[in-house]
Amino acid sequence: MDWLFEHWFLILLFVGYTALMLNNAVVGKTQSNDVRGYFVGGRAMGGIAIGFSYYATFASTNSYVGHAGMSYAWGLPWLTLAVLIVIFTWISWKYVAPRLYRFVSTHDALTLPDFLALRFPHPEGREYLRVASGIVITLSSVLYLVAIFKGAGNVFQEFLDISYTLSVGMTLFIVVIYTAVGGFVSVVRTDVIQGIFMVIGAALIFYFVTDAAGGVTRLPELRESPETAPLFEFGALVPIAVIVGMSLSGALKLLVDPRQLSRFYGLSDASQIKVGIWVAVIGLLIIQFCLFPVGVYAHFLLEGVTDTDRIVPTLINDPDVFPGPVADFLVVALISAAMSSIDSVLLVAASVLQRDIVQVVWPKLPAVRFTQFAVVGFAVVSAALALNPPGGIVAMTLFSGSIYAVCFFPAVLLGLWWQRGSWFAVMVSMTLGMIVLLLWLLSGWGAVLHELFPALVVSLLAHILLSRNTPKDLRIERR
Repeated sequence: MDWLFEHWFLILLFVGYTALMLNNAVVGKTQSNDVRGYFVGGRAMGGIAIGFSYYATFASTNSYVGHAGMSYAWGLPWLTLAVLIVIFTWISWKYVAPRLYRFVSTHDALTLPDFLALRFPHPEGREYLRVASGIVITLSSVLYLVAIFKGAGNVFQEFLDISYTLSVGMTLFIVVIYTAVGGFVSVVRTDVIQGIFMVIGAALIFYFVTDAAGGVTRLPELRESPETAPLFEFGALVPIAVIVGMSLSGALKLLVDPRQLSRFYGLSDASQIKVGIWVAVIGLLIIQFCLFPVGVYAHFLLEGVTDTDRIVPTLINDPDVFPGPVADFLVVALISAAMSSIDSVLLVAASVLQRDIVQVVWPKLPAVRFTQFAVVGFAVVSAALALNPPGGIVAMTLFSGSIYAVCFFPAVLLGLWWQRGSWFAVMVSMTLGMIVLLLWLLSGWGAVLHELFPALVVSLLAHILLSRNTPKDLRIERR
């Protein structure tokens, strides 16, 4: 009872937040009667809403819990990832969005495998390509979902003093309802609300952590100490090639990640891109540069940290760092961050499973109803795996990003900007890239050179060399 009185603000916020999610589910359901409505909101969304959804979808608990805490161990060089995230967000909206939107709206593509099958047409090969890319997306989505469920579970467990299992279950219950019922419209409407919470939350975390640490100007003290001086030097704690590789694996996916690209599919017209770009870039700029330095400042507040994923949840639960009402707000902000990614990944994975894998075999299954059940299935499986996750949040999310970069970077980027190419080139590129990625990782060479570099080089070379021999009748017109 004392806890209820102490955290009345959290209860009020959470009840209001949940009510808004359920309302969005109802609104979304009215606009999701067919596949186009459920998958991409009937292509009727404005640039501001999609801009919010873009940055809210990307900046999940991997940013608020994983990336923020990682700088405790890796220092300021970890900000390389924050810089690249902002740069590649701008590149994605400036150069990928216009061409991709033009193609998918003209050809009525609803998923990334849809785009690939239409861009690299072949009577039989396009179906192989559709299924193969669909399998990559569904498996990578599960890995990413496990990481986000882990982050949400850590927050609830630390602050509410409940079991980790119950924490994951609470997240699962809420996000499944509005995603399964309302589809893309519900997800985007919810992302706008969550995006506002997330920006305010990131600013509050930076302000109160730096204030508790003694102010933003205290960092030179860490540089002067022999124990913490390496936090300021590139290559001192982690090889430069590894830092750059991990940063690229986290940022390159902004150009090809299906959950990010799917935002562009829902735009009402191309002019909305000019509006959405600034919402997305500014949102991610504020969030990343408020969160990434938190781990460094945590050296003034915490000692002997071994699990950096617990730093932010621990600080939020410390009344000497965050006053009660602020901590209450941050719990909702972090849950918003988790759900804003979970919902988008669930919808993408379920849509791809239905349209690009199951429909190939059973074309008469009711598309929307099956996708709704698939949303629930993916959520339950991922939450169950999160109870005993295979790694930390950062490791899982970045590996998922590496898979997307290796498999889809050549096909999507060259597919939009180069008239050559074939389904066979894409298939070989994906296969060889994944083999090199896994072998390099298993060999342990990733400690010297991140596995993304050799895998992406092999994938690109395979795609280019095979595409140069593409018959003329398989090319598309220059745009």
